[in-house]
Amino acid sequence: MDRRTRLLTTLAVFIAIGTVGAQLLWFPAGIAKAYPVQHAVNVMAAITLGPVPAVVIAFMTGLIRNLLGLGTLLAFPGGMIGACLAGVLYKWFGYKMLAVMGEVIGTGIIGALFAVPYANLLMGSSLGAFVFLPSFLVSSISGAFIGWFVVIRVKRTNVLQNIS
Repeated sequence: MDRRTRLLTTLAVFIAIGTVGAQLLWFPAGIAKAYPVQHAVNVMAAITLGPVPAVVIAFMTGLIRNLLGLGTLLAFPGGMIGACLAGVLYKWFGYKMLAVMGEVIGTGIIGALFAVPYANLLMGSSLGAFVFLPSFLVSSISGAFIGWFVVIRVKRTNVLQNIS
């Protein structure tokens, strides 16, 4: 299998995991639902594929979930910002834990802050940042550590070699 086909297949698998997994594993977190699978996918994609594919995966997962009526528009800013920051930090420094921190800061803090005007403009909601921060943080912390754990376990088996 050539490199491009392998990359596209990996993107599709991550998108499928993020889409289906979000419906299988979630829990209430404040005013929202926490979907840690998306954050786990963001970390795994950021480490194995890099920032651009990770953002593409986050966007496509959010788009499919919204088209199926399974998500909200808030999946876009949080997921994409977290995936980007996780990928950039891992690419620059090479530490998996920095990908975790990038996901938590990108989604849990920056994404939550970005969600305030985004929700106001696109969803007609005037909720403040303190409403979004707890649920975004709980979801991103739990998911980012799940993703980190999976990558460490899978990397030991060399399953993910030569994907990107």
